[in-house]
Amino acid sequence: MVTAKTVRLLALSFPETDEHPHFERKAFRVKKKIFATLSEKDMTVSLKLTLADQSVFCAFDKSVIYPVPGGWGRMGFTFVNLKKVRKTMFKDALTVAYCTTAPPKLAEKFLPK
Repeated sequence: MVTAKTVRLLALSFPETDEHPHFERKAFRVKKKIFATLSEKDMTVSLKLTLADQSVFCAFDKSVIYPVPGGWGRMGFTFVNLKKVRKTMFKDALTVAYCTTAPPKLAEKFLPK
């Protein structure tokens, strides 16, 4: 299980990231672009992934990581069930979401060489 506090700590550890309200969720943004949103009520995080990355993460277990229903999911947005996900997997998925959204100069530090 990953707590809301852990989500915040991990998300805000990325360079130039800040937190803002986004409807009933908390949004984590880099350069004003959302890469993750947190629902403490549902204990889910929505991540902005590419379709390729979404398919890789969702292949693990559809009860843990799964596409957002409807059009958003077909664009790569992906839910993570914080009650079921391991911290290491969540951190990997969050890092990919950050790198997908951040400018290349910020993301390069986290990309494999």
